[in-house]
Amino acid sequence: MKNWSKEGWRWLSKIAVDFSGNNECNPVIVTRGFGSAVSVDPHYQLTRDFLAKLWVDDKKMRNLRGRKLGKHGDPRWFSASSGVARSGKRRAVLKQPPISQSVTDFFDPHSPQEAKVAPLLARSNLLITRDIEWANLVLGFEQENRYAIVDACYPQSPVGFIREQSNVITRQLLRLRRPFVAYITDALGNELFRVRRPFWWITSSIFAEIDGKEVGVVHRRWHLWRRIYDLYLGNKQFAVVENPGLWNWTFTLKDINGEVLAQIDRDWRGFGFEILTDAGQYVIRFGCSDPSSKIGLASAIEDLEVNRSLTLAERAVTVALAISLDNDYFSRVKTRRLVSCLDCILCK
Repeated sequence: MKNWSKEGWRWLSKIAVDFSGNNECNPVIVTRGFGSAVSVDPHYQLTRDFLAKLWVDDKKMRNLRGRKLGKHGDPRWFSASSGVARSGKRRAVLKQPPISQSVTDFFDPHSPQEAKVAPLLARSNLLITRDIEWANLVLGFEQENRYAIVDACYPQSPVGFIREQSNVITRQLLRLRRPFVAYITDALGNELFRVRRPFWWITSSIFAEIDGKEVGVVHRRWHLWRRIYDLYLGNKQFAVVENPGLWNWTFTLKDINGEVLAQIDRDWRGFGFEILTDAGQYVIRFGCSDPSSKIGLASAIEDLEVNRSLTLAERAVTVALAISLDNDYFSRVKTRRLVSCLDCILCK
């Protein structure tokens, strides 16, 4: 499209130069009516149509610049949906928060798959919060679960997200027994690994996959009231969870000798949250954190004493366990949820 504003002013300046530098050129007759052409070169004639187009183009350019400035004329605005701060021509992309555990022999990646998940899992405490599902709350329509992951040492911004992907019909018919795939990404939306949970009838299983390769699995063991899970890395079991059930919301991972490896706590978010919604909150505690990362309110967090630090692949399986716990026990209908809340109140 022809830029009338730039070209028009260029022509006006050229006319002025020609009139001032060439005495033989006919002078401008100021007594002529507006829009009537003077006896000059036809290439430099200014008509009413040309000036009207010039004015319209200038107005469009001003409106376009105003829209780019955003609301209140602020030249810098933040898009929460994209997680990108934009300012005119430049884009400042949000960075992944630094890891909160020292890089020791335990945390050095032993494979390309572990190196991929290190920015998310090389942390001492992960806070996983499930979003409120308004359609489920108001209409009883089962939605895909979504979670935000926050490092307790850097609570200003999330370090990752969890997004379920499942069929809308199977969600309504099978509910908690539905098959789904959950994608775990970093704060920038890059996929790190995924968990796959097939349809189950009596006991559930959930698989952790990195780059399409299965690295571990969590099998639930049937019991009338206890909550028992077996965690495997490949074909080797590395931990077991034996929760007494009912009022207990702490799930401790222990090795074959009964030593503590990690812990998953289901937090109490208030009577309204627990009764009306499925928006649960879970804390995964992997052990000691780097002292340099414990600033502000994070300095008050008490670290979990563990026998050994879990590898990055084992931590991916632990995250899969947290997702399985949320679907197995804390995504119930309101009557069961009320019983669970009363149990928690009596326990406290």
